[in-house]
Amino acid sequence: MAKAEISWKSKSEEGVKREVYVHCVGQEWKFFEREKRYDEWQPLEQPLLEDYIELLDAVKRRIARRLLRPEEEKRVRKLIREAYPEAEI
Repeated sequence: MAKAEISWKSKSEEGVKREVYVHCVGQEWKFFEREKRYDEWQPLEQPLLEDYIELLDAVKRRIARRLLRPEEEKRVRKLIREAYPEAEI
């Protein structure tokens, strides 16, 4: 599999800037976050729905460029449904 590391910048629920980093290890996507560039990455136990949507968007773009396999989109959608069953994707 190609490099399965994805990151983006956003704001937390409190309005604080943050960076989110997602790393694929085997079949599992692990989320991390930090507030500033030189802070240490902290594991994110319960990612926000917006984080999952951002991951899904990034995965779709990587599939289009043939950097990820098409099955990866289905796995990410399944993750979202498990974490947020009420969300419409």
